[in-house]
Amino acid sequence: MKSITCLIVDDEPIARDIIAAYCKHLPQLTVVASCDNALEAKAVLQQQPIDVLFLDINMPVLSGISFLKTLRNPPQVIFTTAYKEYAVDAFDLAACDYLLKPFSLERFIVAVDKAIDRLQPVQAVLQTAPEPVAEPYVFVKADGKIYKIAHDELLFAEASGNYTRINTTAGLLMPGMTFTSFTGLLPVSQFLRVHRSFVVNKSKISHIEGNRIFVGPHEIPIGSNYREAFLRELGV
Repeated sequence: MKSITCLIVDDEPIARDIIAAYCKHLPQLTVVASCDNALEAKAVLQQQPIDVLFLDINMPVLSGISFLKTLRNPPQVIFTTAYKEYAVDAFDLAACDYLLKPFSLERFIVAVDKAIDRLQPVQAVLQTAPEPVAEPYVFVKADGKIYKIAHDELLFAEASGNYTRINTTAGLLMPGMTFTSFTGLLPVSQFLRVHRSFVVNKSKISHIEGNRIFVGPHEIPIGSNYREAFLRELGV
């Protein structure tokens, strides 16, 4: 099994030691650094790829929640905190799990397994089965209305909790449907999954720079688990 790189961020030395000790029970985990503040952790993330980030929330200077918001393409995040009131904010940021201190080794392993599941290789396309011939548009319900969106008008879509942010040439729509439900309506030959939270209309991409896709004025991150398959779909 491929080694999974981990970064521990917590301002309490004892808390960092406990997580490091738990990691030693799982041979596939490799702790590459242990930091006592978010700014130090940011430097580590800039220097090397990290698969799983164990992140405390209540820290001086920059909280774990604020720190995660600064990351363009974050690793899998497992929050570790003594404050349960931050749970909603954590999951709004697509955190993998939320461990409430003190947590057991058993609960820690459950969280790590969730992160490993998310790290499994994925396909850049929405599905691999042959797609049926479909109409060149979709219907979605938003703001009490039903909108017809032609595939060619759809720029990209983004997961937003139980909603989906649909960016079109005419503007933004937020239907009350999950990202998975919406992307299931789209033809895989035209719309590519480039991140766990983004799908892009291939024909609308103006250029790609590093781990960013540009669609008009919009910048869309490319997830590390999607990059290889995405570029292969583009033939580059």
